[in-house]
Amino acid sequence: MLDCNKKRYDFEDLLDIMRILRAPGGCPWDGEQTHESIRRNFIEEVYEACEAIDISDDRLLCEELGDVLLQVVFHAQIACDRGAFNIEDVCDGVSKKLIHRHPHIFGDRKLETSEQVLEMWEEVKKKEKQQKTASESIDQIAKTLPALIYAEKVQKKAAKSGIDIDCKCDTDDIGDRLFDLVAQARAQGVDPEKALADATNRFIARFNEAEKAQKK
Repeated sequence: MLDCNKKRYDFEDLLDIMRILRAPGGCPWDGEQTHESIRRNFIEEVYEACEAIDISDDRLLCEELGDVLLQVVFHAQIACDRGAFNIEDVCDGVSKKLIHRHPHIFGDRKLETSEQVLEMWEEVKKKEKQQKTASESIDQIAKTLPALIYAEKVQKKAAKSGIDIDCKCDTDDIGDRLFDLVAQARAQGVDPEKALADATNRFIARFNEAEKAQKK
């Protein structure tokens, strides 16, 4: 039985609260939710946590991280209710992943710099996901990312394989040029997010074809 008068609650209390809210006789709204119905809530909470980081507000960050954690617990409980997985599976999976991706801490591999760690991290991820080509690695990038982040991640991975984008922009002008492009898109009735995402996907298609041609 949940003690509703505790001075301080912990993670197990949060799990109990979510179970109660989702259980028969609990909150009608919480009980009706699905992964899809609260998907946007998850995105919004993450952005709000990022804003707290940007303004260096620890109190707000603590609150917003709680809201992000609530979304994780909510999704895990929805999955548990339909017999897919539970929060323990989530914790188990991420713990195993962290141990496996840090052999320099939990194993006998010796690394000394952050650069070496990042290179090893990518190497381990490729083995985990059985990625043998750069195209396979690029295809694993989430297409639901904001278009600018998506384009940047795709370009970084492509650059590691030797295919980089030739850019002659003055660094100081990049923000202004991006702003101007958004204005042009708006004036022409074009969604700039979709336009950039579409352009990135066209680049991926050309990259995949080029990589296949090299292997022939």
